[in-house]
Amino acid sequence: MPADHPPGKFPELAPEALRARVDPAELAFESTAALTPLQSGVVGQARGIGAIRFGVGLKNDGYHIFVAGPPKAGLTYIAKTLLEDQARREPDPPDWCYVHNFEAADKPRSLKLRAGRGKDLKRDMEELIETLHTRIPEVFDSDDYRARENEVSKGFDRQRRKLEEELSRTARAEGFLLQVSQVGMVIIPVDQDGKPLDQKAVNQLGDEEKQRLQEKSEALQAKMKTAFKRMRALEGEYKKEHARLDNEIALFCVEHIMESLLEKYRDEADVIAYLKAAQKDILDNIDDFKKKPDEKSQPSPFRLPTRESTFRKYEINVLLDNSETQGAPVVIESNPTYPNLFGTIDKQALLGAFYTDFSMIKPGALHRANGGYLIMKARDLLKWFLSYEALKRALNNHEIKIEDPSELYGLFGTRSLRPEPIPLKVKIILTGDPFIYELLYTLDERFQKFFKVKAHLDDRIDRAADHVRQFAQMIARFCREEGFRHVARGGAARLLEYSMELTQDQDKLSLELGDIRDLIREADYYAGESEAELIDRQHVETAIRSRIQRANLVEDRVMELVKKDICWVETEGSKVGQINGLSILMTGDHLFGKPNRITATVSVGREGVVAIERESKLSGKLHTKGVMILSNFLKEHFGRDKPISLTASLCFEQSYGPVEGDSASSTELYAILSALAEVPIRQGIAVTGSVSQKGEIQPVGGVTRKIEAFFEICRHKGLTGGQGVIIPQKNVRHLMLRQDVVDAVRDGQFHVWPVSRVEEGIEILTGLPAGRPGTDDTYTEGTVFFKVDQRLRRIAQIVKDFGGGPGEKNDASRT
Repeated sequence: MPADHPPGKFPELAPEALRARVDPAELAFESTAALTPLQSGVVGQARGIGAIRFGVGLKNDGYHIFVAGPPKAGLTYIAKTLLEDQARREPDPPDWCYVHNFEAADKPRSLKLRAGRGKDLKRDMEELIETLHTRIPEVFDSDDYRARENEVSKGFDRQRRKLEEELSRTARAEGFLLQVSQVGMVIIPVDQDGKPLDQKAVNQLGDEEKQRLQEKSEALQAKMKTAFKRMRALEGEYKKEHARLDNEIALFCVEHIMESLLEKYRDEADVIAYLKAAQKDILDNIDDFKKKPDEKSQPSPFRLPTRESTFRKYEINVLLDNSETQGAPVVIESNPTYPNLFGTIDKQALLGAFYTDFSMIKPGALHRANGGYLIMKARDLLKWFLSYEALKRALNNHEIKIEDPSELYGLFGTRSLRPEPIPLKVKIILTGDPFIYELLYTLDERFQKFFKVKAHLDDRIDRAADHVRQFAQMIARFCREEGFRHVARGGAARLLEYSMELTQDQDKLSLELGDIRDLIREADYYAGESEAELIDRQHVETAIRSRIQRANLVEDRVMELVKKDICWVETEGSKVGQINGLSILMTGDHLFGKPNRITATVSVGREGVVAIERESKLSGKLHTKGVMILSNFLKEHFGRDKPISLTASLCFEQSYGPVEGDSASSTELYAILSALAEVPIRQGIAVTGSVSQKGEIQPVGGVTRKIEAFFEICRHKGLTGGQGVIIPQKNVRHLMLRQDVVDAVRDGQFHVWPVSRVEEGIEILTGLPAGRPGTDDTYTEGTVFFKVDQRLRRIAQIVKDFGGGPGEKNDASRT
């Protein structure tokens, strides 16, 4: 038997154990076209679905929902699908409108109406104002109105003339002439002939005569003041009578038109109150309606206080129109900034200033979701601290308040509106990583108050028959929703296998449905390229290979360095203290394995096991832990009857980046045992797996990619039939190897050995028995552990001889 061929006594995995295969013949359909699409849109997830339904059904405050799970599990899609199914059975939400507040213009009023009636009210008010524009000028220009107005005017004129005549007779009796003009009334003294005296004539009068005129003039002035008061009283009565007439005419006209609206909206209390307030304002400002529109006026690009802007206060701003909504709304907000969430009050620049009114109030996602459900990603919401804090405040106060962000920050800003808050009744659903939930739950006590329902979604389910059927029905749903070609039975089988590859578990299916959907989309493209009617296995295979090829540039560069022996990895022969380890690298969207040459040297000393990566600060905490375990393994197995005094150095050769994880700890232990025992290790074998202090081989991640990476190197350098990989026994269920690797194992060109203890691995690597301790803690001569034990005894004796005697404390504890 060649030196690089392990003996056949060591059990290896059969080809059937290396990959779970789905037999297309076992699928009870020819293509997904024959399947009924999964109505719920969700595969598995019983725990999460139950939590979501509980949160939806419980309408009490604080029971909002946080859907936690991996990003590719389709958290938002699952939540949306379940909520839409529930929302269809719930009542339609009401319409909401903002209207002018006739008592305080900067505080617009909110109106609640039944679904679909908001736009009706807007149209009715537009028709009302338009009708009043036409009818009121006609009424006030009618002969009947003119006759009644003339009657009122003539009555006033008669009383005014009568008062003037009485005052004139009194003036003449006293020797004065009363003159009435537009600027008022004046009295002028007259002579015996009744002619007015000018100032010169008055000056020629004697003192007694002047005194007499002065006294009469003052008496008349007093009577004139009394007459003036009576005149003003008459004018006031005239205005009141005229206003009473106008109001009577206007009231008759407005009430006649308004009556139908009051009847139409008699069951809408808010609307009735608004209509009555609008009617009162119309009557108070009836003069605005008397004016006929100026046909020659040109429309202005600015919202100037023109005739049109005068009547803008009677408009209806339909904030939320639910006329087309069926059931409760389900809203997804992908950018929850404060304006997008709570709405805005738009402003328009006008002559160097900003102008706004109630008609510029715009709704936010909370308004659209009011009465239903609002879905947001937690990470998106937390990017906007103001939105998050305002949302909690809105949930606490049960109202949506539209505010200017500058006011929220306490900054000075232009004077804005303060719309009346709208009552809030909504169920918030946040989706995100479980870690975000833990952070919020721990650090934000108000988060605990509001989000009491955690719906934790899994990223995998058991590969049971009912789950396989649901998975196929989900594929059918994707095809119909997205317009893909349907998937043939062979293609569905390959998709199921790919799902297992994602989970790295032969007994699990992936619930990262977004990834599956994308793969179907890509396979549909290749099916179209080949003009196939259905997506079959080869199309899915092509899509998978193409996806890998688009992302594996770094892997190709790394493997090129290994294949050209720039990065040194040996696949033949045997060497002492040298072994092939396997690591995992990730480039964001691609995961691949990389072989590493690990070497160990042993010498006399007291430093213990030293990792060069740790000393050079390239070792992570988990790797350091793995190295510390090696020292304890040596003490457990060989330190019962002697001190462990040595210096063992470990190194990942040609590794220039950080080393993390403990998946190479068993590999490093094999290298140290080889160096201590001076027994060569077969270089055609690579190893992965972590080790415990007791020598148990523990499972690690990425085992499939690691095996495939070493197989590529062996195939490039030439398969000898003795090459292979040692993996933990508990990782067997995680294998989903490529078909070419499985074929090589079937042909005896490559091997995969599962081990559960260090002893099994060292025997495969060296071809020698590991050795078992006897009753006196000694090992059988000729075994690997016997050689290790003897070497440690020699080192301990040397340390004792050169270290100052047996009383010196053993210092071989450094790791």
